[in-house]
Amino acid sequence: MDTLLQREHEIMKVCLLAGKIMLQSGAETYRVEDTMIRIAASYGVNNSHSYMTPTGIIFSVEEPQHITRLIRISDRTTDLNKIDLVNTISRRISMGELTISEAQQALREVERARPNYPMWLLILLSAVASGCFLIMFKGIWKDFLPAALAGGLGFSCFVYIQRVIPVRFFAEFSGAMTIGLAAVWMVKNGYGQQIDIIIISSVMPLVPGLVITNAIRDLMAGHLISGLSKGAEAFITSFAIGAGIAFMLSFY
Repeated sequence: MDTLLQREHEIMKVCLLAGKIMLQSGAETYRVEDTMIRIAASYGVNNSHSYMTPTGIIFSVEEPQHITRLIRISDRTTDLNKIDLVNTISRRISMGELTISEAQQALREVERARPNYPMWLLILLSAVASGCFLIMFKGIWKDFLPAALAGGLGFSCFVYIQRVIPVRFFAEFSGAMTIGLAAVWMVKNGYGQQIDIIIISSVMPLVPGLVITNAIRDLMAGHLISGLSKGAEAFITSFAIGAGIAFMLSFY
């Protein structure tokens, strides 16, 4: 009985670790729950239940003893590569290729893995994306570099403030304010012309597009609390971006 109970605890650890990685990396709630239940079923635990919000995961099994565990999710980002790696591990578990200890070790390696792209490259790509958004929004080519510069500076400020102050609102507000300041300065000094399109294009890397998409998908899947929570998070982010831009434009 003790061996079965210990095995059950190990299975729960694997399921919770997989769910934690996926939820922290930006996966939808229903995808995380489905992955956890499939992993548990692959190891012979069929009566498992999972419930989660953007800030926590509750997982329980009914046999041989009723056990419930909770883990806290404090940080959330977007890392589709980690989601794909966890899905790959889940499929290998379903095919019987990984033992419990091997699966846990593989998931630990995914959790410890650093982002594939260095920060300087992310900032550069944010700048390029801002310039490309300007062209997509029918801006003029003369404003491509001002939009790219404003977008890169705004994203850099966002990343730095987020490291210093672990509150996303201040990081997003500061990033948007930096974009507004850069756009106003460049237009006033003749380096740019269409300030509205420059600002709209530059804030696009900060827009919570994935959060909005996941909120809608969770609501459609019936996960009302998670969907509303992510919707509220997207609203606060959008408000922070708008407030930062509005603050700078009030001096324009």
